[in-house]
Amino acid sequence: MANDYSARHLSVLEGLEAVRKRPGMYIGTTDSRGLMHCLWEIIDNSVDEALGGFGDRIEIVLHPDDSVEVRDQGRGIPVDIEPKTGLSGIEVVMTKLHAGGKFGGGSYAASGGLHGVGASVVNALSERLDVWVDRGGKTHHMGFRRGEPGYFKDPASGATPDAEFVPFVTGSELAVVGKVAKGRTGTRIRYWADRQIFNKSATFTYEDLLVRARQTAFLVPGLSLVVRDERNPLEPHEETFRYGGGARDFVDFVATDTAITDTWEITGRGTYTETVPVLKANGHLESEEVERECIVDVALRWGTGYETETRSFVNIISTPKGGTHLAGFEQGLVKALRTQIAANARRLKLTGKDGVERIEKDDIMAGLTAVVTVRIPEPQFEGQTKEVLGTGPVRGIVAKVIDQELTAILTSTKRDTKAQASIVLEKVVAEMRARVAARKQKEISRRKNALETSSLPSKLADCRSNDVEQSELFIVEGDSALGTAKLARRSDYQALLPIRGKILNVQKASVTDMLHNVECASIIQVVGAGSGRTFDLEQARYGKIILMTDADVDGAHIRTLLLTLFFRYMRPLVDAGRVFAAVPPLHRVEVSGSARREKEYLYTYSERELQDTLRDLKRAGRKYKDDIQRYKGLGEMDADQLAETTMDPGKRTLRRITSADAAAAERVFELLMGNEVAPRRDFIVAGAASLDHSRIDA
Repeated sequence: MANDYSARHLSVLEGLEAVRKRPGMYIGTTDSRGLMHCLWEIIDNSVDEALGGFGDRIEIVLHPDDSVEVRDQGRGIPVDIEPKTGLSGIEVVMTKLHAGGKFGGGSYAASGGLHGVGASVVNALSERLDVWVDRGGKTHHMGFRRGEPGYFKDPASGATPDAEFVPFVTGSELAVVGKVAKGRTGTRIRYWADRQIFNKSATFTYEDLLVRARQTAFLVPGLSLVVRDERNPLEPHEETFRYGGGARDFVDFVATDTAITDTWEITGRGTYTETVPVLKANGHLESEEVERECIVDVALRWGTGYETETRSFVNIISTPKGGTHLAGFEQGLVKALRTQIAANARRLKLTGKDGVERIEKDDIMAGLTAVVTVRIPEPQFEGQTKEVLGTGPVRGIVAKVIDQELTAILTSTKRDTKAQASIVLEKVVAEMRARVAARKQKEISRRKNALETSSLPSKLADCRSNDVEQSELFIVEGDSALGTAKLARRSDYQALLPIRGKILNVQKASVTDMLHNVECASIIQVVGAGSGRTFDLEQARYGKIILMTDADVDGAHIRTLLLTLFFRYMRPLVDAGRVFAAVPPLHRVEVSGSARREKEYLYTYSERELQDTLRDLKRAGRKYKDDIQRYKGLGEMDADQLAETTMDPGKRTLRRITSADAAAAERVFELLMGNEVAPRRDFIVAGAASLDHSRIDA
């Protein structure tokens, strides 16, 4: 068998056959992602026209018959004859790999499509594709079936991929099917994806399409993108996107936390040279050293949070995996911030141990939202899916622009900008200190055993169990409640940590102030998983965190402050459903016994429940003591009562704290606990009329 292997065993795939044989090489996958990638290729061609200043409207329509249509107002695909092949421009673009106007011929200064395989690949992977071009006062049309040009004999009901197809045999024909106004130009493409290639379950995702259209509208100010979903004729959806602020508007849209700086826009440019093959007039490719220009457009701002959100683009093409432009952005950012922090070390109190610590990239990126865009001719991407930019010189240009322009902002003498720059430097230093503190916590916050002593807070009454899933940490309000809770708990798996009254409001405080607060620092240390961006859920020492506060207004306030701390700095615990609020009773009713029944104690948790319980007892003819006990705090309970009502897993009630809608929860926390007083006052005034005065604990 080995000796029989010869040249006749080799296969040569011609033209679009290679695309159909190995689609993954061109579009990544043959599921919904690959299907959407084909659509992006067609949309990007229309956007490239808009980038060049030709047309300001693009329409994308999802039809009920599983086809998709893209319309633009660009110059239109050329319809004249291409001299080398003798074919019309439409047929060359749609059937020839690596053919197009984006190979340095001057048709596009910067474009998203550059490999010349976008439209032809989509055509090869389509059961049917139709192209209409308005140009020179006429509408030209050509149809294709799986990449082969021809025409369809459509029924009266309309176009369908199942219609009889007649391929061109002797020569291709570009049909003129109508007239348009002489100045009107544009391209319309409608295609049906080939289900012989794509998975049966692959579908066009309307939500993904909206996201892509919105981001493109941000990046090309003044361009309108209309997305229409007609797949359900009874409930069609249509949305239009158009923005004028560019990357600045994009950052404001993406950011979810409260801003501590304005959205700063940084622009600049630089040149570089590279050796590339250039197509000469004689049709030959010759290597030449050409000068390129890189235009940098960055918008960024810092917020109160610690998550980082960066979006990077090259000629409006999203690069989700980054590349040289994103690396240059981070390099320039780190250099500028390190320099300014070093220059302000005394004001930032970077002395002693802090002075030894080096500012890391993660410290700077905490709370940063940024959109990084570069425009360059003929960018070098790693693969046809264009997820990573590989053009090397771009890194240095972007880094230099960011370093120079951001330094100018951070050293500005304008009052507002100077104040915001100071806040940014303080935030970065606070993040550094938080990272160092988290590292130290992980080193010391291990469970003690017989051979090691505990460095945890002395007021912690820890449990004996090492089983994280079973263990529970009760955060108790006050030392008086702690004494009762110690007698009521099951010490093998229930730990107690008392706090003194109302802790720091971390929604208003800085990270540094939070870490210096004794109560906050104790809670973070006892939980043992760090805080902020360094939080590691797997390192948490307890399976449940239970907030056990008094059942009054002050207790609710303390619980809210604790939840703010967990939501801002230990959110994974909340997201995992491991934070709970204990539900202690408000009243204790002593029901008199009789010959048949023993004396009984009933607990109620609200005034309404108490009245309902008393009414039921009267109806049943049962007597109870008139001096009903009203618990003002947990310390008024004895150990048996606290265990029975609040701590015993078999009898207690716990409220699980969730954040199903984290964005909405963030807005509520900011409204109730943030720095802005006016929105909070408006909220209180608006709700005053509906307040039930009987609920006020006066």
